[in-house]
Formats: sequence, C-alpha cells, structure tokens
Amino acid sequence: MAKKPSFFDRLTGASFDNDFDTFTDDEGARAPEPRHAAVAEADDAHEMHEEPGAAQLTVDVYQTDNDIVIRALVAGVKPDDLDIAITRDMVTVKGRRVEQKEGSDDGYVYQELYWGAFERTIVLPAEVDVDGAEASEKHGLLTIRLPKLNKDRQTKLKVKGS
Repeated sequence: MAKKPSFFDRLTGASFDNDFDTFTDDEGARAPEPRHAAVAEADDAHEMHEEPGAAQLTVDVYQTDNDIVIRALVAGVKPDDLDIAITRDMVTVKGRRVEQKEGSDDGYVYQELYWGAFERTIVLPAEVDVDGAEASEKHGLLTIRLPKLNKDRQTKLKVKGS
C-alpha cells in the first residue's frame, strides 16, 4: 500500500511516488485532475523548464486598479538567491532553501521544514509593464508589484512629411 503524503507534501506540491488520492475509471486509466484554466496554462507553458523535484511556491496574487501584487513566503532565502522572470503576462519565481544542520538526523522529533529548490509560474490576469516592476523582501515575505499596462492611454502622433 502506498504511503499517505504528509500535509506539507500536499501543500507544497513536493513530489512523491504513490497513488494516494488518485481516482481511476472502470478501465483503470487515471482520471484527469481538475485545474483552474490559468493554472493549467502556466503548468503547460512551464512544464519543460521546471527543475526536477522542485516544490511549488505558495503565493497570494491580488490586483488593484493600477497594479498586480504577488506575495510569497521565502523565509530562509537570501534576496540575491531568488530568480524572478517577468513577461507581460507571466511571472516565474525560483529559489532554493539551503538547510543548515545543527544536529544529526537521529535527534529530530519533527522535521517539517522544506529545504531545497522551489519555483512557481503565475499567469497574470492582465498585461503588465515589465520595466516598472518592483520586488522587495521584508521579514521573509517577498512582494512583487507589477504595474498594469494602461490600454486606454492615448498619445498624439505627428506625421512627418517627406
């Protein structure tokens, strides 16, 4: 029988090899798991670039009239060790938590903290100005502020004569 994944494994998307919580139809084929359309797009677009064994970074994404804001807990990761790639409609955050062992594995009563690579690709609900993006980290909370493109903005263009 397959081992049940821990709460942390399910929360972070850490890979595990078992068939817990998978459903099959009458012919034994795995039924597809339901996914939100934006998540499916991000997973499909990012599938080729994902680092093997990388956990999925958990995020909050919200928008205001002018910005899209992404927040993620990155405690234990130096700001220089974060890799943030931005396009007009997608953001990818990658990093790695390096464990600093203070004792032998035998001395642990609980060992639940995640150590290793993580990443997340987020499909944005609106196009953003890549050049105006800002990222900051304070007390282990990464905040990425992405200004939305103003598609209603107009400018006058003068025609040059020959």
